[in-house]
Formats: sequence, structure tokens, C-alpha cells
Amino acid sequence: MSSNIEGIVFNIQRYSIDDGPGVRTTVFVKGCPLTCLWCSNPESQSYQPEPTWRYTSCKQCGTCVSACPSEAIRLEGGEVLIDRSKCKRCGKCIEACVPEALSMSGKRMTVDEVFAVVKRDYDYYEASGGGVTASGGEILGQADFVAALFKQCREAGIGTCADTSGFGDKAAFEKILEYTDLVLFDLKHMDPQEHARACGQSNELVMRNFDLVVDSGVKFIVRVPLIPDYNTSDEVLTAIAKAVKDRIGGAEVNIMPYHSYGANKYRMLGKVYPLEDLRELLHQEKTRAKEIFEAHGLKCEVSQ
Repeated sequence: MSSNIEGIVFNIQRYSIDDGPGVRTTVFVKGCPLTCLWCSNPESQSYQPEPTWRYTSCKQCGTCVSACPSEAIRLEGGEVLIDRSKCKRCGKCIEACVPEALSMSGKRMTVDEVFAVVKRDYDYYEASGGGVTASGGEILGQADFVAALFKQCREAGIGTCADTSGFGDKAAFEKILEYTDLVLFDLKHMDPQEHARACGQSNELVMRNFDLVVDSGVKFIVRVPLIPDYNTSDEVLTAIAKAVKDRIGGAEVNIMPYHSYGANKYRMLGKVYPLEDLRELLHQEKTRAKEIFEAHGLKCEVSQ
């Protein structure tokens, strides 16, 4: 079956072992309605392709400034500053950049083009019980694209995994669930106001979609990003554990400890990393979180 449905993809990561069982290919789509303070993929937040600046490669030659037809670029204080309200994403600056310090994050791809990459590793999926994971960004914002990709994968005997924050339209989620073998579902906080403070939106829609996953019968794993001084207290973790247990006892939970590996990406996009001064997560906080989930009868693992 051929599909010319287009999506905007910012990365296709082959040989992934962190986004579901076995060896996987993870397809990252752009666009997210949430603005989580700890987001490690800030290039995924915009729904459009956008230029990024790799400062470690830049020679400060100014070629990009003269090449930009929109006059959206300037050099200032050793930085290449891009006025993104003026930028037309034409790519002229990228073409002119000899040291390749500028690149475009995100490009339009058809389902067929993505599947051509995905199917290369079919033997690895079959041997390891792996498959394809759609991540982001938020996949519910590109539901037609993800559902069509998953449908093509299923027809080829390739397992599918949907990695989602759960923030999106119910009908969009249902399209994806029809062809999904496993859902990785993020739960960050049970208090709607605290969720909105850290993520930009209340969790009410998230919890409705969590109920949708539970009722669908599709296998799922709850993933909890563990953030210092945000959701590390016994009270907050107990509320998450209880919310899961009350819906389905014995569910799997994966704790994802906070890290700042994506902090440098903010500078590449002309943004400020909002958690620059956040402390490191303590080992005992990870251990305690696991204890709380297991005390509620939930299977729990802590990611590295």
C-alpha cells in the first residue's frame, strides 16, 4: 500500500533501545502543545521546520547575515541571532554556511519516505521483538501521518509503539490506537494547576486520554519523568501511583530521571533553558519513587 500523506519529521533514530522493547527505529515528529520546563527536545516544540545554530562549528564569518533575504539574522556578542518572527525558513542561510553551523530542524516527509527508512532494519525487529516508535513533539498533532505509518508497518509485520503526552484530540488518538501495539504514556503530575505551571496546560485532557488507552485494551506503560522539587515528594508520587492503580492494578511504570542533556539545544534555537539552576536528582529520590509505585502493586523500573 502506498501513502503520500506528509508529516514534519525532525529525526529518525535507528537502532534505538530506549523507546520500547527490542531494537527500534524512532520517528520524531515536530510540534507539541505542551511547554514542559524540562523538555530535552526543544526543537520538537514548533510545528514548522526551523533553523538551528551549532555554535561549536560557527566561524563568525557573517555569510549567513548577508545571505538572508529577510534580514532576520545578525551577529551580536559572538552569537548568531535569528529573528524567528522574520525568518521565512527559506534555507538560504544554511546553503551559504560553509562550516555547516546552520541546519534546518524538521522536514516534510511522506509516509512512504519514512517507511523506506524503517523497513531497512526489519531483521533486527524480528530478532529482538522490536519495531517502530513514533515520538515527538506530540504525535497526536500529526495523527493522520502517524496512523498511516503504523498501518503500513502493521501490514509489513513490524511492531508499533506510540510515545505520547496524552495531550490531544480524542479522535486523533483513536486513529493511532487502531494500529498501535504499545503505548508509552507520560504522567507528570495529578494536580491540574501544577501540571499547567510546569507544562503550560492542565492535565484534564491527559487523564481523559489515559482512560481512553486503558479502556482500549492496547498494552501500555506509564512513564513518569522524575523532576527535582516538582514531583519527587511522597504525596505527589503517591497520587500518580493511586491514579494508575485505581484504573488498572499491576500496570507497568517506568521512571525517567531528570537530566539536562538537551540544555545546549536551547542556545542553538536562541532560547534560554528554563531549568539552568535546577539541582541534580538524588539517588534516594529515584529509589523512593520506585518503592512508592511498587507499594501500590505496580511493576516499576527506573531508566538510566
